[in-house]
Amino acid sequence: MPAMTMPFKARPSSALTDLHTGDAISFRLKVDANESWIENIVRTGESKPAPVPVSDQPSGEAASGVQRHPLLDYAFTNELGQAVSLGQFRGQALAITFFFTRCPIPEYCPRLSKNFQEAAQKLAARAGAPTNWHFLSVTFDTEFDSPAVLKSYGERYGYDPARWSFVTGPPQKIAELARLSDATFERDGGFFNHNFRTLIIDATGKLQTAFPVSGDLSDSIVSEIIKAAAVTNR
Repeated sequence: MPAMTMPFKARPSSALTDLHTGDAISFRLKVDANESWIENIVRTGESKPAPVPVSDQPSGEAASGVQRHPLLDYAFTNELGQAVSLGQFRGQALAITFFFTRCPIPEYCPRLSKNFQEAAQKLAARAGAPTNWHFLSVTFDTEFDSPAVLKSYGERYGYDPARWSFVTGPPQKIAELARLSDATFERDGGFFNHNFRTLIIDATGKLQTAFPVSGDLSDSIVSEIIKAAAVTNR
């Protein structure tokens, strides 16, 4: 699969001074309740990145509705054990992201989920905010993240099932949806290495924007959802 870049904070930052692009390193990953960082950084050699293959389809095609992709009508399963398809949300602005519930790094999947939590709260509190919107969190970990696990996870974030769904499905279908969304992931023991991808789909089913980062995106998601919900025809 394509090489992935996963950002880390380094402590101390001076440990990076003598490193260069292509250096192979070893390090210790430290995690507490609020953040993660790497330390004990040691250069072990040099590596050359593999070429990244060019996707055979435009970014976001499955979600954008440029062509009616079969995946739009595929019945995934939500946290309530109900069938759910992307196509059923036409007329609503969508925010879609990819995650797994066992992710241990606060700035990664927990931050993506917190973005949706905070954005939903801000939209609910905003006077005159649109009502035609929905959030979808799609799990990579189809073996572990059952509907019951997803429901329990959502409750930790105070989710409203009328506004936010947690979605699973057969591994090959999740992998296809991820590929068409430019989301990459690979299993690493009981966990996953992955990039970041939060998509905003407008009410006509077209891809409006994609955030390829983590971090606090809640205000940006709110702004994009408001614009996406207002789109009726392009």
